[in-house]
Amino acid sequence: MHDDRKLVEARLKRVLDERIRPAVHPDSVPLEVAVWHAPGEPVPVGEGLAAAPEPIAPGAAWGAPWGTSWFTVTGAVPAEWAGRTVEALLDLGFDENMPGFQCEGLVYRPDGSPVKGLNPRNQWVRVGSPVEGGERVRLHIEAASNPVILGVPPFQPTHLGDKETAGAAPLYRLGRMDLAVFDETVWQLVMDLEVLGELMAELPADGTRRWELLRALERALDAVDLQDVNGTAAAARAELTGVLSSPAVPSAHRISAVGHAHIDSAWLWPLRETVRKVARTASNMTALLEDEPDFVFAMSQAQQWAWIKEHRPEVWAKVVKAVATGRFVPAGGMWVESDTNMPGSEAMARQFVHGKRFFIDEFGIDNEEVWLPDTFGFAAGLPQIIKAAGSKRLLTQKISWSRTNTFPHHTFLWEGIDGTRIFTHFPPVDTYNCSMSGRELAHAERNFKDKGSARHSLAPTGWGDGGGGTTREMVAKAARLRDLEGSPAVTWEPPADFFAKAEAEYPNPPVWVGELYLELHRATLTSQAKTKQGNRRSESLLREAELWAATAAVRTGAPYPYEQLDRIWKTVLLHQFHDILPGSSIAWVHREARRTYEAVAAELNGIIDTAQRALAGTGDRELVFNGAPHARHGVPGGGARSVSGVRWTEVRERDGGGFVLENDLLRVEIDARGLVVSAYDLTAGRETLAAGQAANLLQLHPDFPNQWDAWDVDEFYRNTVTDLVTADEVSLDGDGVRVRRSFGSSSVTQVLTLDGGRLDILTEVDWHETEKFLKLAFPLDVRADRYASESQYGHTFRATHTNTSWEAAKFEACNHRFVHVEEPGWGVALVNDSTYGHDITRAVGGSGTTTTVRVSLLRAPRFPDPETDQGVHRFRHALVPGATIGDAVREGYFINLPVRQVPGTASAEVEPLITVDDDAVVVTAVKLADDESGDVIVRFHESRGGRARATLTPSFPVAEVVATDLLERPTGEGALTLSLRPFELVTLRLKRA
Repeated sequence: MHDDRKLVEARLKRVLDERIRPAVHPDSVPLEVAVWHAPGEPVPVGEGLAAAPEPIAPGAAWGAPWGTSWFTVTGAVPAEWAGRTVEALLDLGFDENMPGFQCEGLVYRPDGSPVKGLNPRNQWVRVGSPVEGGERVRLHIEAASNPVILGVPPFQPTHLGDKETAGAAPLYRLGRMDLAVFDETVWQLVMDLEVLGELMAELPADGTRRWELLRALERALDAVDLQDVNGTAAAARAELTGVLSSPAVPSAHRISAVGHAHIDSAWLWPLRETVRKVARTASNMTALLEDEPDFVFAMSQAQQWAWIKEHRPEVWAKVVKAVATGRFVPAGGMWVESDTNMPGSEAMARQFVHGKRFFIDEFGIDNEEVWLPDTFGFAAGLPQIIKAAGSKRLLTQKISWSRTNTFPHHTFLWEGIDGTRIFTHFPPVDTYNCSMSGRELAHAERNFKDKGSARHSLAPTGWGDGGGGTTREMVAKAARLRDLEGSPAVTWEPPADFFAKAEAEYPNPPVWVGELYLELHRATLTSQAKTKQGNRRSESLLREAELWAATAAVRTGAPYPYEQLDRIWKTVLLHQFHDILPGSSIAWVHREARRTYEAVAAELNGIIDTAQRALAGTGDRELVFNGAPHARHGVPGGGARSVSGVRWTEVRERDGGGFVLENDLLRVEIDARGLVVSAYDLTAGRETLAAGQAANLLQLHPDFPNQWDAWDVDEFYRNTVTDLVTADEVSLDGDGVRVRRSFGSSSVTQVLTLDGGRLDILTEVDWHETEKFLKLAFPLDVRADRYASESQYGHTFRATHTNTSWEAAKFEACNHRFVHVEEPGWGVALVNDSTYGHDITRAVGGSGTTTTVRVSLLRAPRFPDPETDQGVHRFRHALVPGATIGDAVREGYFINLPVRQVPGTASAEVEPLITVDDDAVVVTAVKLADDESGDVIVRFHESRGGRARATLTPSFPVAEVVATDLLERPTGEGALTLSLRPFELVTLRLKRA
């Protein structure tokens, strides 16, 4: 037989595109259309419905960037259509290839009840099935003219990303606005042909099944009369019955399809637009659930559910009803799908506290799955947080984006820093926007790395980011693929059902230890510095606000601001979303974030000030409040005392120019260039810096990645570097040294001072570069094969060498408050108050091994925000010679939680609510219980990676000690003397007597 595959395949494509798909809606009449353009921001639904629209015709331009237009469509069903199914086809000017990235709409009835969303792949609204003929049709569309930010070609700088700079020129032209007959038989034929054609293309050319499908498709095409598609569709379908009824082989891969619409809580649109994207998608999915009894939809991010409840109660009512059926499933148990690298320990815990509590309170559902398909890598401290929140499973897909190494598993146990293991699944379909195409499903089966041991995988199915979620076409395809020869077998089911099956069939999966590092998007650790600083500062202020408010409540009976703290926590958690905190959103998002963080700081400082004044009393004696977990300057952690005495620093001129700073612990030499050329540990009698090299060295690199500008830094950036060694000024500044430099269009001012055994460096950059990367380097005389970087509730180790491609790929990585480099017996810490990105390299020369630590200060990508980070920034870092890992932990807290001085009574002294007798055990939270019982919650962990035996001593009467999970639910009897494993996390409820 001659090979005519290409001939038949080309015929199938053309006939589908030009004859059969157009015949799905064979008859149509135009609707009358009118529009009202809302001035400014979106208006309430009632106002939009009541507005007086003006006529508009298809083809007319509409939609200023970020505008809202209310369309009203009216018409009548022709009498001759009686007995047929009729739909409204409403095209706002869509590009079908860009679901989720352009204009969108939500359709309402005249009474204000939502019908469904309008999206590029979802432009229909059912009018009647069947109709009687003559019905009047009136629908309203709330249409958002969101601009296309990520267009073709991608990553082009644009000012459309902020309403203040986007202009007012219309972006769209109204398309088809018709009533049309829907031919169910032709539509089903389209689904048959698409499923079989896509499956056929994935089967081996020398296999029998492929040829069976080819011949069946050929017979079906022969049965179609191209001049009467509607009259011959049933005959064409009959030719396909045999191949569609052939069952899957017993060994077929099993795919659990989960309806999904991954919606970024902000990204190429502002937060307010996400509120509407979520409402549109939820409307679509509740409508689809009513039509499709097998369909299951899962939605994550409690914040997005809360937005629907608050802003769209008419949609919320439908959601609540659908959840009760068990097929609209709350997923993930987090407030948002946050970044997991940068959020601090308590913030990561509170993502689960607030997310899970929302679903429990609203629906009585405590799901055990963590749903994070799009997060940019996972910190090694996360497994025990997941467990401590009462969850036990994780789903993500993003690791498949890694560019260097292919992750070796799809289903495995992920082991964190404390030994906790979490059952984890990466969908081998390699997308969280699966459309049920044959190519996707075949890829999932071929790609699945656990064949022979396991046979189940999950496919998140639906268009995300406002694309409308799962479509009726996807559901129809899944029905045909439920049991079809040559294809994986597809079943709709909730995530929990998939995980139960996966765990049952794979009792001993492989184990991956340590962080799940994404070999991509490394620059998200640096982009949008003010957003990152706002996050870190908010985390620190929240710790203090809870600590001092709880202390004041217990000591003085002052009211505890439960609702206020709850609201602020949710605001901070929202901004940890994986496109806000990482700096990969449009300018509008980050402009709003800066204002939000300023408001959060003012509010939290007010809480702190009120509590501290209540504790200090009235007087003029200065009390020093120490919000850190460790004692300093004679003030215990979590307490306040009057402190006398001044720590001294000697400042003198240096031979050859520059200055010397010295105290009883450290001598630092700063040369005439303003560079640190010596940092001598007087206690150990040892130099910190590599011979002949200078620290506090600012380095500037070109930074133009191949794609994903705000997200990526490519390793070739290191090929070119400019050392900023010319100083405009090196002068004394009190007991410190001031250094000023200028370069390009920017300038830097630094002030270097000593604080005990550390060198503090305050850096102010007036930054006006583009596509540049600014680093601050410290070449250390330390030979170390690995280094520690702080993560949630502990630290993780990374190699300083590049023996393998896995190590080489980590050329930019995340730390929280410190990195620590150590030889046996002596180490160095570099601590910070707001930066996350860093790199560490090693070099060997005649004088030994140099380990260079560089912190990432600023970038200047032009997409999606062309003005990224322009302006003034302030950073604080400290070099701590001779530091143990315990010193690194302590100094990291100190630089982030400066003492506060408050006037009080002469006898005032505030004892900590809790003291711990082992500095290795760090208290991360002291607060009152969320249930408003007045009980005190204490959370702590072992911080050094070793064993610890510690006694906690409350300074208030305690009736009972109860161990709890993160949600403050009892897990067993508690104790005040405990033996902790390395990095073990503990939460105790102290019931007050």
